[in-house]
Amino acid sequence: MKDKTIDYVLRTTWLTVNKMYNEEAAKFDTTMATGFTLLSIDPEKGTPSTALGPKMGMEATSLSRILKTMEQRGLIERHPNPEDGRGVLIHLTEFGKEKRGLSKEKVLTFNETIKKHIPEEKMNHFYEVAETINELVCNKKIYNNNKK
Repeated sequence: MKDKTIDYVLRTTWLTVNKMYNEEAAKFDTTMATGFTLLSIDPEKGTPSTALGPKMGMEATSLSRILKTMEQRGLIERHPNPEDGRGVLIHLTEFGKEKRGLSKEKVLTFNETIKKHIPEEKMNHFYEVAETINELVCNKKIYNNNKK
């Protein structure tokens, strides 16, 4: 694996995980994106629609399509934000909370299985490396003239 680039390993690993989650989600007539969205919405207080995209690392246009589908399926409801008259809070319906529970169960199973097969020290290194890559990209330290 030493001849493969870092971005290749990240991408192929993510695509494999993405495929696994979508195959699992299909058993419940849903998608990984819907499951991720369900997990990103506060089940008690709801979540402002404007906060959801950044929280999930998604563009507003992609998220609005997902939210529209979720609303049509009865997973979410939109309510005016009492703290911001212009804003909207996304709330889970009872059906949405039920599906959220299934999504959470699948994510926890994935995490527990990985942790059973990889020692804690290696997992800590993985998180450190991922955090460093994320910081370098977010702070534009790779393709910016102001490299440090």
